[in-house]
Amino acid sequence: MSEAIRDIVRGDDCTIEDATVGYGEFDEPTRIGDDATIRAGSIVYGDVTIGDGFATGHDVLVREGTTIGDDVLVGTKTVIDGQTTIGSHVSLQTNVYVPTQTTIGDNVFVGPGAVLTNDQYPVRTDDGLEGPTIENGASIGANATLLPGVTIGENAFVAAGAVVTEDVPADSMAVGSPATIRDLPEELEGANQLA
Repeated sequence: MSEAIRDIVRGDDCTIEDATVGYGEFDEPTRIGDDATIRAGSIVYGDVTIGDGFATGHDVLVREGTTIGDDVLVGTKTVIDGQTTIGSHVSLQTNVYVPTQTTIGDNVFVGPGAVLTNDQYPVRTDDGLEGPTIENGASIGANATLLPGVTIGENAFVAAGAVVTEDVPADSMAVGSPATIRDLPEELEGANQLA
């Protein structure tokens, strides 16, 4: 096993496989808590702070300015594009894209292939970047797309393949393309338990 470790502060019992940690030239080091597992092919930039119990699949990218809480799973080939805040007890499955300026709360599940966006009119205008906000306990289904600036409310559920163009209120469900809001079915009520 080889690893490229630059400017890094890491806790106890960390396993870093063929990965690059502390990539780039930044004023702040990469900080990783206890019991982390960073798998082969992953790149974690400098100026990233990660809590305890962090785990990645293979070929994950975590860009600078990202803060990640405790017990977070980042699936294979997921990209977190920096300047992002992710809470604790979060599961980002395979091939998730998280853009700059995104906020993800605690106990959030994001299914495989979900795409979060932050640029309302790519290339055509320069209105700044605003990623989605996913509040505590929300679930995002596989291949869902969240448009810039939308808020997914606490304990809300976004169905697989939904295209979310407007805020989803707490304790509700978004379905379809463009997504419409429905009552949350009784069997889906309550917060995720990812802890």
